[in-house]
Amino acid sequence: MLAIFLKTLPFFGLIGLGWAAGRVRFFPPEATAALTRFVFYFALSAMLFRFAATLPIEQLFDPVFVAAYLAGSAVVWALCFAVARLRGLPLADAAMEAHTGMTGNTGFLGVPMLVVLLGERAAGPVLMVLTADMIVFSPLITMLITASRHGRVAFGPLLLGLLRNPMIVSMAAGLAWAGLHLPMPAPLAEFLALIGAAATPGALFAIGASLAATSAQRVAPAVWLSFAKLVLHPLAVAAAALWLFPVEPFAAGVMIAAAALPVAGNVYILAAYFGVGMQRVSTAILISTAVSILTIPGVIAWVSHH
Repeated sequence: MLAIFLKTLPFFGLIGLGWAAGRVRFFPPEATAALTRFVFYFALSAMLFRFAATLPIEQLFDPVFVAAYLAGSAVVWALCFAVARLRGLPLADAAMEAHTGMTGNTGFLGVPMLVVLLGERAAGPVLMVLTADMIVFSPLITMLITASRHGRVAFGPLLLGLLRNPMIVSMAAGLAWAGLHLPMPAPLAEFLALIGAAATPGALFAIGASLAATSAQRVAPAVWLSFAKLVLHPLAVAAAALWLFPVEPFAAGVMIAAAALPVAGNVYILAAYFGVGMQRVSTAILISTAVSILTIPGVIAWVSHH
């Protein structure tokens, strides 16, 4: 585990550097927002397009893999939702807590880190996890909150939101490129590799800088949500992938490692947009990211030896 911890340390070191730069205001919120946009719309999108365009299609969609991930994630989602309702929270707040408890930072942390640590073979499974989160669970939280407030669901804005997500667009474009068997010209491949290389340091630095503006509030529910994300989610996914579904061992390991990631930063964006549970979500992001410095190496060490 020490060897894995030392391998993950530079990644969390970049997060810490971003946090320090944001904390002393050398990197103000405006700069963080600009860096996040660059990573989201350019660097990470280029990386995702390159993976989708060059990986075999069977590595990018395995129905057994997707079923296992959705089953394990749905259990944690339902548990967090039930606990929130038992505490007397309204439907919108309960849905937001459920979303927080099982949505990991796959795009900004998982894709860059797991591909480096586990090899490019991990790209396909990580992209499947990312796609499941974006296509299944993100619309689910939007539908529940909209229905709780207006009594109906507008599917047009949901579809438009998916089409405006650069990660979905870049992966879809890459899949179309691969499906049409188009050649990848050397200059284009080098361009994508060059800009995609900025995704890892840029995303990690942006995560840290964004956390600098977060203060711990509503700690008790945030601790519970962090526990659900860092412990219950990988356990549920492991049970589904290793025992309920015949997932290939390496892919199952990547899935479990992805499930062990901390709460995604874009969950706070959703919470702020809807005005639901912002303090709980931001504190859960802060706590889960800090604790994951220790938990992620443990999970990766475990899946690497099984």
